[in-house]
Amino acid sequence: MTSKVDEALGYEQARDELIEVVRRLEAGGTTLEESLALWERGEELAKVCRRWLEGARARLDAALAEEQAEEEDATDSE
Repeated sequence: MTSKVDEALGYEQARDELIEVVRRLEAGGTTLEESLALWERGEELAKVCRRWLEGARARLDAALAEEQAEEEDATDSE
């Protein structure tokens, strides 16, 4: 479950923290418990990023649909 703090993270903040989590996991040298905590944090950050990207996609799709509708209306009125 995503916390309120995670929900307030911007895309860039979540992405940057996710990059750091991955870097730490790839570097190794952490205990199993630390690795699991990092992995869980990475999963939460990935969800935050995914929500931002899905929201951006929805906004783009809506803008494109509106533009297409305006073009169709202009063509129909000619």
